[in-house]
Amino acid sequence: MPDRRNELELLAPARNADYGIAAIDHGADAVYIGGPLFGARASAGNSIADIARLAAHAHRFNARVLVALNTILRDEELDGAAQLVHEVYEAGADALIVQDMGLLELDLPPIELHASTQCDIRTPQKARFLEDVGFSQMVLARELSLSEIHQIAEQTTATLEFFIHGALCVSYSGQCYLSHARTGRSANRGDCSQACRLPYSLADAQGRTIAADRHLLSLKDNAQTDNLQALIEAGIRSFKIEGRLKDLSYVKNITAHYRQRIDAIMDGALGTSGTLRRASAGRCTFFFTPAPEKTFNRGTTDYFVRQRSADIGAFDTPKFAGEPIGTVCMISRDSFELATHAELNNGDGLTFFDTNNELTGLRVNRAERITNGFRIHPALENGRCPAGLTPGTTLHRNLDQAFERQLGKKSAERRIPVRLRLEETPDGLALQITDERGVSATATRACPKEAAQEPERAFASLREGLGKLGATIYLAESIELALSTPLFIPASTLNALRRDAVEALDTARSAAWTRPQRRPAAVPPATYPDDTLSYLGNVYNRKARAFYERHGVKVIAPAFECGQERGEVSLMITKHCLRFSFNLCPKQVKGIRPDPLVLENGNDKLTLRFDCKRCEMHVVGRMKQKRTIPLHGPKR
Repeated sequence: MPDRRNELELLAPARNADYGIAAIDHGADAVYIGGPLFGARASAGNSIADIARLAAHAHRFNARVLVALNTILRDEELDGAAQLVHEVYEAGADALIVQDMGLLELDLPPIELHASTQCDIRTPQKARFLEDVGFSQMVLARELSLSEIHQIAEQTTATLEFFIHGALCVSYSGQCYLSHARTGRSANRGDCSQACRLPYSLADAQGRTIAADRHLLSLKDNAQTDNLQALIEAGIRSFKIEGRLKDLSYVKNITAHYRQRIDAIMDGALGTSGTLRRASAGRCTFFFTPAPEKTFNRGTTDYFVRQRSADIGAFDTPKFAGEPIGTVCMISRDSFELATHAELNNGDGLTFFDTNNELTGLRVNRAERITNGFRIHPALENGRCPAGLTPGTTLHRNLDQAFERQLGKKSAERRIPVRLRLEETPDGLALQITDERGVSATATRACPKEAAQEPERAFASLREGLGKLGATIYLAESIELALSTPLFIPASTLNALRRDAVEALDTARSAAWTRPQRRPAAVPPATYPDDTLSYLGNVYNRKARAFYERHGVKVIAPAFECGQERGEVSLMITKHCLRFSFNLCPKQVKGIRPDPLVLENGNDKLTLRFDCKRCEMHVVGRMKQKRTIPLHGPKR
């Protein structure tokens, strides 16, 4: 097994192959992408041919392609899933991200296994178990603190991965059944209806309203920019960006931002890096300034990394309000004046909260500079400025047209630094090229050796000719001319020698690239940390059942999607606590009891129960349908 303990990996999302290639070009050390099926994002499937195309590009930079096959599977899907794994392996995929342990009971190729976020890894015992059954890398629960991450890192040699940016599931991942209970659409099957983003009212046991029509289960977005050094010290080695459904500008901007931050850490600008190195090859040049606040977010939080914080909810809106840019100071029928220091452009998108606290958007048709800001001519509603816009209104910008134009063009270039050495041979010249990891190749060419009449000009010409690597992925870091005397070498000869050397280096680097193999499982089989699994174990097929039985589990309940949980159960378990959010926490306010609360959305009611010892909130309910046919479950 390769030792990756000193490598830092920036892991970016890829909605498709083109997005994945852009992520690599903007600094990702690895990308994760869905295959044709079973990828936990029903609308983000990709063909085998596209995965092969992405892998070919990634491997040129020693970057990896991880394929997500992280849904729970029906019995009749197992054979198709196994065939798909063989196909993505043959296409060049480097690892498989899985949730369903039934896959480990199948005849798979020796592909490296990564444990998905849906595996809900919160303890050293579970992490150690997954390592023992063959997982090389695992993404830890987003709810963990630095100390909890450190405890897990001390007890496993597997590569630990952590989400550092993007949307947050309010529930422990893999433990949310609200969507399936209400709509039949299973989050564990890649078809979440995002019930957590709906508006709810909150009431106490006596029916008194605490909050009305707010997005009470909607969280701000994860942003760990300021915690990267601490996460490294805690043991994280793979830094994961959420967003397989996000647009291309998000992928470019966020990947570039974290590439710069992680490079700064390794270069010592933000702390001592020791022997840390990048997990892939090459350096990026960006033709824009990364700005995470300019792409989709619901506000930001570092969640529980530094323990519980007061403000993690995005209760006002689940949409992208954008960065605040100024205040309306005057309104006319078809325009308004905005006091701002920001530079506005025609086509910008602006937002504001109206008198009902609803997020409203407008598009800038024309922006005219005035003394203290801009006069904005927006797209009109019935010939007038949008309703609800009043003097004193704070405006946000959620679409910066100039920034988007930058990202719409070529916005980055990734090159691998190489050293070139030109020397004489008995009948001509040899050019050796060596990359940053020591892979080397040499090309030779027979040619006459004619002494140069102008030595200094000849050396300059040779350096210029050898450094012309612009059409390749390489960048000349140094050029050594190991010649006994300055030579005149025709440009055609030098160009041919350089092309041959580059082609030879491509071949050598391709041969040097080795794909990690699957970690062997422990013998005898490791014992699962518990001998009982409830519906929370997500056991959905006979192979998953066999896996857990083989690892010592004696009582195994079927997955919630099988429809056998008829009464009220926890449809969501979360560290997000609405008692804490509304200053009703018994640990903070004396005399308050952790009695249940009620969430209401229309006629739909959910009970909130509180486990104060664990600091967890349970969203409790039952299947909405009287009888649930197990659309995705095993026949029993």
